[in-house]
Amino acid sequence: MANENLQNASGQAEAEVRAKPGRKKLALGQFVIFGAFVFLFILFSVVAKNFFTMRNVLTLALQTSTVTLMGIGVTFTIITGGIDLSIGSVIALTGTIAVIAANSGMAIWLSMVMGLLTGVLCGFLNGAMITGLRIPPFIATLGMMMVARGFVLTITNAMSKPAPDAFGHLGNDTLFSFSQKFPGIGYPVFIMIAVAIIFGFILRKTRVGRYTYAIGSNEEASRLSGIKVARIKVIAYMISGFCAALAGIILASRMVTSQPNGGISYELNAIAASVIGGTSLMGGIGTVAGAVIGSFIIGVLGVGLTMSGASFFVQQIAIGLVVIGSVAIDQIRYKKK
Repeated sequence: MANENLQNASGQAEAEVRAKPGRKKLALGQFVIFGAFVFLFILFSVVAKNFFTMRNVLTLALQTSTVTLMGIGVTFTIITGGIDLSIGSVIALTGTIAVIAANSGMAIWLSMVMGLLTGVLCGFLNGAMITGLRIPPFIATLGMMMVARGFVLTITNAMSKPAPDAFGHLGNDTLFSFSQKFPGIGYPVFIMIAVAIIFGFILRKTRVGRYTYAIGSNEEASRLSGIKVARIKVIAYMISGFCAALAGIILASRMVTSQPNGGISYELNAIAASVIGGTSLMGGIGTVAGAVIGSFIIGVLGVGLTMSGASFFVQQIAIGLVVIGSVAIDQIRYKKK
């Protein structure tokens, strides 16, 4: 009995140590990532004509907002040691559900709530399969990706449906529009900022966040120390589903139409943003701020290379190399522990 208690205490101590990396190392990592973003921004400001203009900066923030939302959500699942491959399909499903609800005569805000609840449900089912049926996260979310995509294509017959004009306000309206040079800040940018602040607080300052780190660092030790591992994992996947749904509704609002074929491969950009931002695929390490910076690095690369005359294929090569480099650094860091 004494040995078991000793092992439990030891395991809990190990989880706490790994769940709370040294503040200096964490701050240094965030500084390096932000430095990379600043370097790229300055580089394209010099190389690409009209890159550093207020209109382009606002457009960049608007285009990156959805990737940021997805990246924040998937960060929670990666920190637990899992993954969420269903994001792209959930985006298509939730946006379509919201449009269908709006077309049925439901109030616009309520139709969007329906879309959000659909995303949360998808996240709950992912978490339930992973914790209840012991299905590996890769397989469970891959299955959800296929089911959600198949369902949305079935109910729409793979055809887009226009939404009421009022549905487009969320994705297309702006605040603080003063002139053509400053066309205003889109609502999705404010939503992105609010979500980053809220979930950043949850991850850093609440029990759910601390337990999320602990589970990713050492799941067995967390379980022995009394943490309800299954509950925290389900919450993490529900957060991912919520963020994906929010991104899906924003994209549908911007297009003012449902997109049953939309969101394909979006999960790759979300995971890339999280990994570039310093989230470890080994679990236990990651921040919302890092995911935000990672998504903006992807956004700057995409917009900057486009304005420099590079093709879409070159953009994919560049982003892929950045992801490989980020994972390689993470592996080196992990081996040194």
